[in-house]
Amino acid sequence: MNSTALLLELAARAQSVTDPDTLHDLLSKGHRAWCEGVANGRADVDRETASLSDALLAERCTAAGAPWEEGMTRSEAVSALGFVTWEGSPAALAYTELEERAARFGVCLLDEDVV
Repeated sequence: MNSTALLLELAARAQSVTDPDTLHDLLSKGHRAWCEGVANGRADVDRETASLSDALLAERCTAAGAPWEEGMTRSEAVSALGFVTWEGSPAALAYTELEERAARFGVCLLDEDVV
């Protein structure tokens, strides 16, 4: 199952779950899928923009709300564009819903005693 389908499924399942251990498991799986989605999104944007000039890439970044800031490398600009593109995707929004549901029951992935 791809990361988008998995995140949508996990978020839907979490809506009926109140058990903290189960929510932690769903959130943990969701986090791995979120990371995979970010990486895939970055790779997709890298392929899509490989033939663009720096000027055209800068225009695309600005249009997406991820301006190519002074001092950034092309790779950093592509990463920022990839993240902004992913951040607005249904999968990323589903992960946010999953995080919020888990938080309502005191569940997070960080050990608060360590932080």
